[in-house]
Amino acid sequence: MAGQLREYRRRIKTVNSTKKITKAMELIAASRIAKARARVTASRPYADEITRVITAVASQTTIAHPLTTERAQPARAAVVVVTSDRGLAGGYSSNALKRAGELVELLREEGKEPVLYAVGRKAVSYYRFRGRSLAGEYTGFSEQPGYGDAKAVADAVIDAFTTPTEEGGVDEIHLVFTEYVSAMTQTPVAHRLLPMVLREHDEPPPGGPLPNYEFEPSAEAVLDALLPRYVESRLYAALLEAAASESAARQRAMKSATDNAQELVKTYTRAANRARQDAITQEISEIVGGANALASNA
Repeated sequence: MAGQLREYRRRIKTVNSTKKITKAMELIAASRIAKARARVTASRPYADEITRVITAVASQTTIAHPLTTERAQPARAAVVVVTSDRGLAGGYSSNALKRAGELVELLREEGKEPVLYAVGRKAVSYYRFRGRSLAGEYTGFSEQPGYGDAKAVADAVIDAFTTPTEEGGVDEIHLVFTEYVSAMTQTPVAHRLLPMVLREHDEPPPGGPLPNYEFEPSAEAVLDALLPRYVESRLYAALLEAAASESAARQRAMKSATDNAQELVKTYTRAANRARQDAITQEISEIVGGANALASNA
């Protein structure tokens, strides 16, 4: 009985230590959500406006620019998959990888070869374990991405997009990341960055009617200049959304772990109390038994 009681006390101590860690991680994740959401809000106007400008330029010209024109027979498609660098975030990374897998299968059904770019150590290890080749690996910034991190990824995919397919280039660029909806809901989504999916003529553009631009030196030169800025801004916005989603998922996972630890402590405490009571009862029985034996021998 004494050995069993010591074991329960050891387990209670271990679970309490784990609970302190998960509680601390929950609080850290909660503090990062607000900062990440503020960065998402701050970056959104620029990303939206550059998309609006490109849409206006494309709708007012008849040039066939790679930014907005579908290629005749697309053969290869870049897929940028955004996951986390660390675990302990529930199904955050696995859900994003599942969505990426669905996109890859769709591209293959369309006769396109997926070219993978992994952002986050979880994506890198996932594809390495399965023997999948990666065109690019980017790690170390999933929780707090900077514009320079987005630019590094954008430079790589733009270079592939502007390279002929027969020389290893790609015809499309797709992005898979987790969109922050609320503290309780984060949704993995897939968007095509290039060629841009322009709005239909009968759809009202966000922000009101599109302005009329005069192009200097030319509309094509304007689109050439906007191409890297557009991809960078969209990637940066996606990384910020993913960072907020990761923190929210980690907070939820750590809160669940903390609650489970608390329940486990209660269970072990009740078991320890029963073991102590059993030990006391046994000792009393032994004392009474010894006293009765002495009385009968007297």
